[in-house]
Amino acid sequence: MYTKEELETIAETQAHIDSVAALLENFATAIRLRAANHDASKLVAPELQGFTNAKSSLKGLTFGSQDYKDALASLKPTLDHHYANNRHHPEHWANGIEDMTLVDVVEMFFDWYAATKRHADGDIMKSIDINEERFGINEQLSQIFINTVKEIK
Repeated sequence: MYTKEELETIAETQAHIDSVAALLENFATAIRLRAANHDASKLVAPELQGFTNAKSSLKGLTFGSQDYKDALASLKPTLDHHYANNRHHPEHWANGIEDMTLVDVVEMFFDWYAATKRHADGDIMKSIDINEERFGINEQLSQIFINTVKEIK
């Protein structure tokens, strides 16, 4: 038998649990929507043509290398369009990652992870390191990315 105070505590705790569950469900729904629509702009003009034309020049290049950066420079109009239409890219935002939401950051991270699988020498840990410098990511967020890789591998 519970005391009146214990019953109140149980009710308050259950209300908190239900609130967290509802928020997590909302977040999960947002992530599912991102998964369903990720990079859809690449499938239509003008991005489809730009990425198709650049595919052969990017294939086999090491992410972050000078050759990779040079190849991306030739893709600038396509990338500008892509970044403008896809909020999971830091380039979409005036202040980069600082302006992003947690949903944006999660999608960005998994985009990086998937992109490493497109390169023969792809490495998510190296990608995190390169992007830490590229986007001014602090050590704490980088460590969260590293911890996530270790947990999901």
